[in-house]
Formats: sequence, C-alpha cells, structure tokens
Amino acid sequence: MPIARISETERKTTQSGKAKAGAWLLEFEREMPLRPDPLTGWNGSGDTRTQVRLRFETQDAAIAYCDRHGLAHHVVDAQPVKLRLQAYADNFR
Repeated sequence: MPIARISETERKTTQSGKAKAGAWLLEFEREMPLRPDPLTGWNGSGDTRTQVRLRFETQDAAIAYCDRHGLAHHVVDAQPVKLRLQAYADNFR
C-alpha cells in the first residue's frame, strides 16, 4: 500500500513575497530502493509514484483526498521561519 507524505510548501530563498506559500503538497514515499543502472551508472527505480506531486489549497483537502482513495498518509510539519532583521548599514560595521 502506498504511503503519502503531506507537507506545506515553503517559499524559495530567492522569493521575498508570500504569494504561493501555504499550499500543501502530497508526495508518495519510495517503495523500492534505488539501484544503479548497469549501463549508465545512474540511480533508478521501477517505482513511478515518486514522480507524482499533487497540490492542495488546505491540509484538510489533502487528507480528504487520501481518505477518499484509501491511501495511508502522514503529515510533515514545516520548519519555523527564522527572520533576522538587519539594517543595510549593519553590513559595513
């Protein structure tokens, strides 16, 4: 049975706004281990579920999707954002 991981999307470090923050992402856990390809040496797997990413507006919508489709799931809490406010003049001290 596939296990889904639900996590809140975080803004990229290059973004200053919060336009796409707060969305929820559903990804599937890997069921088969990665193995090196004998020809190229790249790591690969026959598990294609790890390529699926579903976005939801709320955490409840993502959990309802898992319940509706019979998927086991767990929610990963986002790391707290630490802001360090600094004046531009502090760069030249």
